[in-house]
Amino acid sequence: MKLHAKPALMPVVYPDDPRFSSGPCKKRPNWSLDHLADAPLGRSHRHKIGKDRLAQAIEQSRELLQIPDDYRIAITPASDTGAMEMALWSLLGPRAVDVLVWESFGKGWATDIRDQLQIEDVRVLDAPYGKLPDLDAVRPEADVVFTWNGTTSGVRVPDGNWIADDRTGLIICDATSAAFAQDLPWEKFDVITWSWQKVMGGEAAHGMIALSPRAVERLESHQPAWPMPKIFRLTKKGKINEAIFAGSTINTPSMLCVEDYLDTLNWGMGLGGLAALHARCDANLAVLEAWVQQSDWTRFLCEDPANRSNTGVCLAFADEQVCALPKSEQQALVKQITGLLDAKGVAFDIGGYRDAPPGLRIWCGASIEATDLQKLTPWLDWAYGQALQSLATK
Repeated sequence: MKLHAKPALMPVVYPDDPRFSSGPCKKRPNWSLDHLADAPLGRSHRHKIGKDRLAQAIEQSRELLQIPDDYRIAITPASDTGAMEMALWSLLGPRAVDVLVWESFGKGWATDIRDQLQIEDVRVLDAPYGKLPDLDAVRPEADVVFTWNGTTSGVRVPDGNWIADDRTGLIICDATSAAFAQDLPWEKFDVITWSWQKVMGGEAAHGMIALSPRAVERLESHQPAWPMPKIFRLTKKGKINEAIFAGSTINTPSMLCVEDYLDTLNWGMGLGGLAALHARCDANLAVLEAWVQQSDWTRFLCEDPANRSNTGVCLAFADEQVCALPKSEQQALVKQITGLLDAKGVAFDIGGYRDAPPGLRIWCGASIEATDLQKLTPWLDWAYGQALQSLATK
């Protein structure tokens, strides 16, 4: 097949910051290590100063995210993944489980529930990349596990209207890249997990979990059939371990990372709180939506605007001559595009997720500046033209 390339002129204006990675995410604007100078390094996290910092991280998270007062919040090991595994291993078993899958992380939860925990009555409601499964098909009597915002597919849940108010099962939501970016119906959730790095630009390796009173009741009434690793244990002698939800972490946290998270929370509150963070993400997505609308070579992987993520924005090829190529050649084209942008210092780490359709993934979380995205888009056109021309001459 003969490819036809229309190379664009190389832009002269560079983004001020080329970091558009979906994780770890770019630090907040004007971030500096100097802002962490008061971190209590070399001090025990069990000492009052360490416990106070950890408790502060919990309560400021509650304030910024507007989490209900009767939900318990804890800091967990192993980022959002650790928080989700803690929830799955601790809470599942008494009921049937419906798992919603439309991207790689939801698929991972389904594998753990079905193959590792071996829950007998498990339904996997799935959809291809770019789509949502039938949300209305979930059973109100089942425990429901899902990812609110799929960073590998660019698809998010538009609302919580499909979650029954009279449900008897628990709703377990992986909200790692949504918590600070999108409206979440907290009253519909029983378990919510997130991490410090997504949207806020904090450091990885630490996660958070919030539990509703219904989730606490399950913890205190259900004994899992499998052995519980220490880092997953949320109860003590059959009762919720309240110390964990007051800052006494199960494992040793990094106090430098805690200080960094507090810095991001203060930044978010200084902007104007949750609404301001949402507005920054929406404005960033709007830049790419305006560009894609006039592009003849790319499209959103998620075609429905109501379901489109405003953080992990995923793009696929729209050029018919490219779409006709084998997947391996499309992947090679992506690699060449991202390699050109990396070499020019324009954009780092924007290749699509390895299991998703070939394309780009551009982070639009609150720490990204809309002006940088505006400067990026002409470079995307240039890199595509250059890569396509190179492929055409082979």
